[in-house]
Amino acid sequence: MKSSRVVVVGAGIVGAGIARDLARAGVDVVVLDRSATAGGTSSSGEGNLLVSDKGPGAELLLAQRSRALWRDLPGELAEDLPADFPDLELEDKGGVVVATTPAGAASLLAFAAQQRRVGVRADVVGPDRTRELEPHLTREVHAAVHYPEDAQVQPVAATEALLASARRRGTVVRQGVEVLAGIRCGARLTGVRTSHGDVTGDAVVVAAGPWSGAVAHRLGVDLPVRPRRGTVLVTTRMPHRVHHKVYDADYVGAVESGDSALQTSSVVESTAAGTVLIGSSRERRGFDERLETRVLAQLARKALVLFPFLADAAVMRAYGGFRPYVPDHLPVIGPDPRLPGLWHATGHEGAGIGLSLGTAELITDQVTGRTGTPSAEYAARFAVDRPTLVPHLQEAA
Repeated sequence: MKSSRVVVVGAGIVGAGIARDLARAGVDVVVLDRSATAGGTSSSGEGNLLVSDKGPGAELLLAQRSRALWRDLPGELAEDLPADFPDLELEDKGGVVVATTPAGAASLLAFAAQQRRVGVRADVVGPDRTRELEPHLTREVHAAVHYPEDAQVQPVAATEALLASARRRGTVVRQGVEVLAGIRCGARLTGVRTSHGDVTGDAVVVAAGPWSGAVAHRLGVDLPVRPRRGTVLVTTRMPHRVHHKVYDADYVGAVESGDSALQTSSVVESTAAGTVLIGSSRERRGFDERLETRVLAQLARKALVLFPFLADAAVMRAYGGFRPYVPDHLPVIGPDPRLPGLWHATGHEGAGIGLSLGTAELITDQVTGRTGTPSAEYAARFAVDRPTLVPHLQEAA
């Protein structure tokens, strides 16, 4: 069904990307968020646009497509937004993944070989080249792979830019509006009841990040999206001594794990402002917002394994956020077969910034009936009724 009016629930970067893409396709869009724009997960991440952490499969394809869309975005926004609009801080900095143990080296090199077979630039580099890329990196490196396609963006600025572009095409963004229930006409969802009245549309897209499971439940379906906690340390400003996104090879294993217990791995990168971001942690403990010294200590200790000079760095602050976790680690993108009129764009976990533009293209394809985009080829892999997700849906029901 082609929709002329769409309600998007969630004003983070995924919802913002969807609103903009739908508006560019001529759709009337209303974006609702119970808080402020970019007020949840999108403001709590590092702004990663990564291919380095994804093995062959649908998510990597979506990441590659999204990466191409990110390259085009600054030029497109320059035509939409005033010259003084905040910069996206889009940096094609590349990534360096290192293994500090022999076992980690074997796993890293095997993983990179798989990626190269599907078109990822994953260049194995020797000690001399590694030191050229990262002069201050530990010398205790058993293997290193350079990923020149990895990049970083300022996620709040990017979210606001996408929403500003959508507004220019008539999109209405309503903040402080909480979705309470669905509105149905027969078996079809035709809108939402909110804390500020009813909002109707031909389709409702839930893009509420880790809160998507709760929103879906209020609309009448169960979706196994749960929060996965992450914490980041931020140093004071310093001269740039970390030139890429650098992480230990065990980061990929932490991303793919379903363990609810605390997991940490070394992830270090500089920002355009001169601070250094130190991560990463993963833990499923609901929406518990407390910062804990045990987590901060692990992050700091593991960062020193990669960059010993950080022992003299001052930590300015720490912050945490919630990633939208799905048991099979794939985002949920597409129509819900149990409730016509309902669509999902969630479950990206820590990859939502990078995958947001490809997700927007997928949703717009499906909602409008648009054909011919690269994303259309693998849309079914993210479907709500995909085989790996069905058992969890039945279990949650």
